[in-house]
Amino acid sequence: MGELVVGIDIGTTKVCTIVGEVRETDIYVLGVGIEPSHGMKKGLVVDVNALTTAISSSVHKAERSSGYEIGRAFVSVAGGHIESVNSRGAVGVSNTRGVVLSDLERAMDAARAVTLPHGREVLHVIPRNYTLDDQTGLRSPLGMLGFRLEVEAHVITAATSSIQNLERAVEAAGVYVDRFILNPLASGDVILADTERESGVMVVDIGGGTTDLAMFIDGSVWHTAVIAVGGQHITNDIAHGLHLPFELAEAVKLQYGHADPKAVSPLEAFPIQPFGEELPSKVLRTDLAHIIHARVTEMFELIMKEAKRSGYDGLLKAGIVLTGGSSLLPGIKTVAASVLKTPVRVAHPENLTGMSEQLKNPSYSTSVGLLKLGLIMDLEDDRRESMRHNGDHHSRVNVGGFLRRAFGRLLPGEEEE
Repeated sequence: MGELVVGIDIGTTKVCTIVGEVRETDIYVLGVGIEPSHGMKKGLVVDVNALTTAISSSVHKAERSSGYEIGRAFVSVAGGHIESVNSRGAVGVSNTRGVVLSDLERAMDAARAVTLPHGREVLHVIPRNYTLDDQTGLRSPLGMLGFRLEVEAHVITAATSSIQNLERAVEAAGVYVDRFILNPLASGDVILADTERESGVMVVDIGGGTTDLAMFIDGSVWHTAVIAVGGQHITNDIAHGLHLPFELAEAVKLQYGHADPKAVSPLEAFPIQPFGEELPSKVLRTDLAHIIHARVTEMFELIMKEAKRSGYDGLLKAGIVLTGGSSLLPGIKTVAASVLKTPVRVAHPENLTGMSEQLKNPSYSTSVGLLKLGLIMDLEDDRRESMRHNGDHHSRVNVGGFLRRAFGRLLPGEEEE
């Protein structure tokens, strides 16, 4: 039997709550609650009450379908307030006993001690590699002899006010936030192959309000960023270009949208009802495709600019993996490959069982990834806690405590009628 976990993915367009059992080979989905999102814009909370109502509805649906009362959850986070920096931390170690876990922790604490502007907080600290004396690029120096241990870590920070507003909305819905997890880290955990992580790959999670990036190189996270452009910007362009209400523009995008004008017949047309017109008019699908192509091209140019800014763009041998709801737009893969000049594939969560059919879709990569990555992070926290209490010679994971925390998120309840 695996561990029972809850994830709440709060996006600009939807809130998705999943109750799942994380097992060695798969994730067994026990319950799902999906609700349109309100009170979010570009990954930021703009109306706490509206967002709380959406979260409450999503959680309630997941409780009904799973038969469990949800008290805790891992929660996704994105938005333009997310920033990242690579930091180094160095400590002295004993050359007689070899490197132990507490040495790694001390090095990570040193790397974590970055100077932050007022109003910002550390969200994640992820080790990239270690150096022990003159030996560089070490994955795990445990047991090795040396005098000076250095870690290079990726530090992800967030605006404290943005995190607090999101936490307030979740807790007002009656759910305690176990931890916040950055969207593309969660997505990457369920859509990437180990060979891609090792070779160098960038996850591009295109949501409604933001596009979230994470570069995985040598098996670890080297760079993350959030670009405040997403699927809703494409819809806005359609609404402006064709003089349509936003809801109708979204429907047109979903039914007729294509990002590559060359792949659309120049004769194909569809009817619309623009503002101020008494009768429907016909629009060539190629005209729609040109509107979409312009915005999608700009989106990938911004992604390319961010990749070059990181300095790691030449290390992405496995190319780009697209996910998120907007990655389903026809032709977007072609445009991405053309702009970025690299291999591109579109991915969705794998190895799902139970109530999972709806979730095998790029729209739910972050939602599913929250369960698996959240559990891994919890396990790491328990390892650290056990190490602090017992010392390095007894630093195995406190399994009992871990299971209590994992199962403590879910209280057995009766399924409502």
